[in-house]
Amino acid sequence: MTNMTQHLAYKAFGLNIESEFPLPELPYMDSPAVLGNITVIREDLSQRWKAIPKLNSYLSVSDNEVMFQVADVAIFSIRGGNTITVSPFVTTDEDCIRLYILGSCMGILLMQRNVLPLHGSAIVIQNKAYALVGHSGAGKSTLASYLMEQGYRLISDDVIPIKLTDSTPLAIPGYPQQKLWEQSLQYLGRQSSDYLPLFKRETKFAVPVHDQFHSEPLQLAGLFELVVKSEGSVTIEPIQGMERFHTLFNHTYQNLMIDRMGLRQWHFSMLAQFVNQLPMHQLSRPAEGFSSSELTSLLLEAITEGGD
Repeated sequence: MTNMTQHLAYKAFGLNIESEFPLPELPYMDSPAVLGNITVIREDLSQRWKAIPKLNSYLSVSDNEVMFQVADVAIFSIRGGNTITVSPFVTTDEDCIRLYILGSCMGILLMQRNVLPLHGSAIVIQNKAYALVGHSGAGKSTLASYLMEQGYRLISDDVIPIKLTDSTPLAIPGYPQQKLWEQSLQYLGRQSSDYLPLFKRETKFAVPVHDQFHSEPLQLAGLFELVVKSEGSVTIEPIQGMERFHTLFNHTYQNLMIDRMGLRQWHFSMLAQFVNQLPMHQLSRPAEGFSSSELTSLLLEAITEGGD
């Protein structure tokens, strides 16, 4: 293991992160972390990867470790909820490695620590957190960005860590950056030339939001699922009954890993502690056009009527 003095110290997802890889998106470590400390190290995993049993050609899961290989990028190991090890291939761009460290690796590590990672954006409204979830392309980051233009603040984008405290779900801050498609930037009246593209995704961009970032945990007071319909107007409906469980499962980050990691009982037990206390709504929008203004009106009205 490389000497710890060579590590850079960051803070994100409620964790203090000591990393051999530069992670310039993240703020520097400045105080104790809610969820503790982890390390990100560089190490040759090629021989161990060849030797270990695998579920398929790219994934291995054991009691306390998940390893996966991404072709032409790296072999990754997430171990014990406290260590991410990266074994890059020779020609890998480290911008690409960062996407996996802060995405897939972090989602798996949070679950190893019994922290629920939701896939979406979280926004502060009336000093409480509200999650915007949805499948890729549903418009959650675009809606979050529009809400920020109205004066609301971001807690997290892409991965939202949820920790239970006395059966109350808390949204833990991620880091002050959004990922927005070029079309979303155009809808919001911004120029893509002002931002850096994400690796190999020339039409998706990293958008810093330092001045609009909320850096402390807040109670998760509601969830809005965004869905896209081929036609029709913007609508809102409450999510009720067992559909609440399905919604939270469907929008758990890396949810295909839950059974593979033997976490189904933990996942169900955690959701059961708060699922019926959490107001949930489904927001539908047409596939074409920019509808964030109408979505925002319905969202804020639902929050007001709910007394949250």
